[in-house]
Amino acid sequence: MQTSQAAGIIGIHTVGVRVSDQARALRFYTEVLGLETRLDRPTGGGVRWIEVAPVASSVTLALELARDDAPSGVETGIRLVTLDAEAEHVRLESHGVDVGEVLRWPGVPPMFLFRDPDGNRLEIVQRE
Repeated sequence: MQTSQAAGIIGIHTVGVRVSDQARALRFYTEVLGLETRLDRPTGGGVRWIEVAPVASSVTLALELARDDAPSGVETGIRLVTLDAEAEHVRLESHGVDVGEVLRWPGVPPMFLFRDPDGNRLEIVQRE
């Protein structure tokens, strides 16, 4: 069976993060984390499709409204990149963000976890 070269998965566009309040989440991800808003459109019923990302990133985070079958407050598996984990840890902590300690293991870049206002767990990893 031959398929078109246009068929198939060619990348990652966005990763969803479930939030209970999209306006509050947008403020946190832009004002505290420093991400930029890439898309913010109403989808009906007071719900919005919101995408945020670091300035140079091609992949976005979609701030999706949580539901009973897709709650907020989970381990997301998302790892964001920084040039200085220690400095970013201090910066986020100064904004009142719930941050874990900076972890340092031999041969692994420094990293730490943090939680957004909904309790979603993400991590910051230092680019080596």
